[in-house]
Amino acid sequence: MGVVQQTSFTSPLVGREDELARLTGVLERARSGEARAVLIAGDAGVGKTRTLDEVAGRAAAAGTVVLTGHCVDLGDVGLPYLPFTEILGVLAADDRFAAVLAAHPVAGRLLGGGPDDGSATTRSRLWLFEGVVALLTELADIAPLLLVLEDLHWADQSSRDLLRFLLSRGALQRSAGGGPGGRLAVFASYRADDLHRRHPLRPLLAELVRLPAVERLELRPLPDADVARLVRSLRDRPLPDTTVHRIVERAEGNAFYAEELVAATDAPAGGVPSGLADVLLIRFEQLSETAQQVLRTAAVAGRRVGHDLLRDAVGLPEDELESALREAVERQLLVSGEGGAYSFRHALAREAVYADLLPGERARLHGGFARLLAARDRRSDSAAERAHHYRESHDLPEALAASLEAADHAQRVGAPAEELRHVETALDLWSAVDAGARPAGPDTVTLTLRASAAAAHAGELHRAVSLTRSALAGLGQDADLELAARVRYTLAGNLLSVDNLSAAFAYSSEALGLIPAEPPSSTWVWAASTHVMAARQVGENETALRVARRALRVAEDLGVTDARADLLISLAGLEGGNRSTPQGRERLLEARELARQAGNAPVEMRALFNLAIGCFESGDLEECSSWAAEGLDRARRSGLLSSPYPREMRYLRLLVQYTLGHWDECARGAADNTGVLPAAGGHAVGPGLYVALARGDSVAAERARAMLEGPFDWMGTMVAGIVLTDAAALRGDAEEAVRWARSTVETLTDDAGILPAVTVRLTTLALSAVADTVVELRGAGDEAVVRRWTDSAADLLERARSSAGHGMDGTPQGPEGQAWLARAEAEWARIAGSGPDPASWERAVSGFAYGDAYERARCRLRLAEALLAAGRRTEAAAEADTVRREADRLGATLLRERLNDLVRRVRPATDTAPAGDRAAVLTAREQDVLRLLALGRSNRQIGEELFISAKTASVHVSNILAKLEAASRTEAVAVAYRQGLITPEATTST
Repeated sequence: MGVVQQTSFTSPLVGREDELARLTGVLERARSGEARAVLIAGDAGVGKTRTLDEVAGRAAAAGTVVLTGHCVDLGDVGLPYLPFTEILGVLAADDRFAAVLAAHPVAGRLLGGGPDDGSATTRSRLWLFEGVVALLTELADIAPLLLVLEDLHWADQSSRDLLRFLLSRGALQRSAGGGPGGRLAVFASYRADDLHRRHPLRPLLAELVRLPAVERLELRPLPDADVARLVRSLRDRPLPDTTVHRIVERAEGNAFYAEELVAATDAPAGGVPSGLADVLLIRFEQLSETAQQVLRTAAVAGRRVGHDLLRDAVGLPEDELESALREAVERQLLVSGEGGAYSFRHALAREAVYADLLPGERARLHGGFARLLAARDRRSDSAAERAHHYRESHDLPEALAASLEAADHAQRVGAPAEELRHVETALDLWSAVDAGARPAGPDTVTLTLRASAAAAHAGELHRAVSLTRSALAGLGQDADLELAARVRYTLAGNLLSVDNLSAAFAYSSEALGLIPAEPPSSTWVWAASTHVMAARQVGENETALRVARRALRVAEDLGVTDARADLLISLAGLEGGNRSTPQGRERLLEARELARQAGNAPVEMRALFNLAIGCFESGDLEECSSWAAEGLDRARRSGLLSSPYPREMRYLRLLVQYTLGHWDECARGAADNTGVLPAAGGHAVGPGLYVALARGDSVAAERARAMLEGPFDWMGTMVAGIVLTDAAALRGDAEEAVRWARSTVETLTDDAGILPAVTVRLTTLALSAVADTVVELRGAGDEAVVRRWTDSAADLLERARSSAGHGMDGTPQGPEGQAWLARAEAEWARIAGSGPDPASWERAVSGFAYGDAYERARCRLRLAEALLAAGRRTEAAAEADTVRREADRLGATLLRERLNDLVRRVRPATDTAPAGDRAAVLTAREQDVLRLLALGRSNRQIGEELFISAKTASVHVSNILAKLEAASRTEAVAVAYRQGLITPEATTST
């Protein structure tokens, strides 16, 4: 049952034994139920396609279904989900898969044949992504499946997002436990030399290679000996040694260069050109004039072109076309594939031929393809291709119309990034097209507002701001006042989403001033509603309250139900109680119902978010999670998962999981979020980074630091500040911890000078590092430095008290803020030097009882230290035992190590101590690593078995050697056996 799109090569595959063995091993694991993916990197022409075809052929011969999809270079015009639609097209042409495809509507949607009922579900990216995963999973249930994706460096953004979802959240993750559903392997290739610093594929590759089921394989240039073998194998008669040596030297390990150089040795011209393009064109010019024209035309179509389309574009009689194609195939410039399509044997060949076209010739051929595509069935899924050809042929009116059609298609299939690109293309073309030739309906301002909305839906919030500013600049002096106001309050809303609060307030003020309150209008109501939100964010609460009350009355009179709901949400925090009180929740519930009745999903999600965050602030974590889940479900049904409030609710749901100690769920959820929301930053991965740091992940701080690059992001800055402050405190670097805490608070402080709520957490983390330093310095008798640190700590404590005492609505923070303040006071007691203070740590432990498992355990460890210093050893032991159990449950490696340090200080491990006490020297993770060490595993193998990186495994091995005072891995294992840390029974399995 081996469907395989495979090119037939006459040249042998030379070398690559190790790479083939590795890929074959991955396929064997996939056939046994362990889904895997390999990202195959290599320079252009190094042999990626040839290697993939070889392994695909072997897989098909063994009964694996092989499906291949190609990415195509269409310049800046995206063709959404192209490699996946190609794969679905192959499946649709095979009757054996008809039943499977019929059971999955997503196939019809991507192929352009499904019904378009306009429902929100059909536009949801998550629906589409999960549908593709379900289809592939069912295929893998029927037979082992190999998915080959070629040329990822040309992939459109939607294809990259779908691949991210497939590998980070889809079949590879769902099949972690094995079983038939996991019989899937994904091999994806890309040109490493095409990935410049800002190439959009780079961040995706960085994410994917961190996944346990994904590995990277680099195809390096072939050794000279292998290139020489290849060169000699390509000719029936031997080539002179000098010629072989010259080709090997010029090919520089590139198999394709070598093959082309060998093929060009028959050229009558003396010598071989220095560049690959010249070599390719020498072969091209050896063809007949007719064959050359066919290849020129095919080059304009792209890497692949169907026979019928090529025939119509060339305009040759069938027999002449076939003769020309046969000549090109025999010269190995073209290869024939399934479905009557022809492909250039290598993308470089197509690029060389295309670059050799004269400008006028190129434009004429593009115009021909555009007209042919338009004259056929003019399917909406060909609009992007038509737009590309029209642009290159300089037919700008048609390019404009096709770009807008492509934007509509991208919107229907849930590809907001492609919609944005096509609308922006239309905007670029707008001024170059005469007014009479433009499509009826839109103008540049409304188009720019549409692009802004698409950017927001795609999670590109700063781009949304930029586009709305462009819309504002495009308004003329005589612009319609309602449109001018709409642009301004839209810009204000977008500025709020990127935390540019003062500018948001200024534009919302302008919008409100443009529209008179009398006679009442819905435009004025929405301008007022936006102004209320902006005013509240800059501390203008009296203005916000006055405008909100008036606007609410107008909304009720006009029957603008969704605006009324939006205003009720704002008033929940302005009148008396706030969102964490019963009165506030009652008003939010009313707003949710009104928004639902009006069918306004964004306002409904705002109400649900406020219900969720209000429950978190009051310490009701389970109810918080329930409201967040409802909000995300509403976003999913509306196709708005990337918009601001759903991103906030994703973070909130992860935060609840982290706080309650459901760390495995939190880590998986963070990985899932990066699959669906690649641009969500701190919202997507924040609590996942908290888990990674606590579990000793050495790259957690690096990932946090990377979040500070690029445009300002409030949530990303907060997450990074927490991680970097805590990381510095954990390694005992008080200077760095204080620096990160202060700089983060300063950055997050709003225009009104109000400290962010996270101030109490950040300053407390910094205080813990200062307290450790002061205790050490005091023990060394360095009182001068102690005084300097005490002054610094006093400032931090004052900030913590101020933050905890003044929440968002001017009232004290809820249980979380008060718990962090209790810990800050306990840390201050250590710094002030008043001696052990178990009571302050008991208050901190009690404070975190609302649900924060990790912070409560950390405070218990401090309590154990204080009890021990006070001579209350039995109580200290009981607290330490609780900490050990909780640290092991959470997998909190660093907490366990600190506990072990305390145990060693009190009762050093000796060979005569009970085995259980000796084992306490090692963390739970180190004991796992030690067991694998005894089995002879390498660092890489340890990493694979424990789902950690080889680098992290190496760190654990080094820690084990240091703790066991061993000079080598072998000695460490011997010491472990002697001390009873491992037993023969634990190392008999392989």
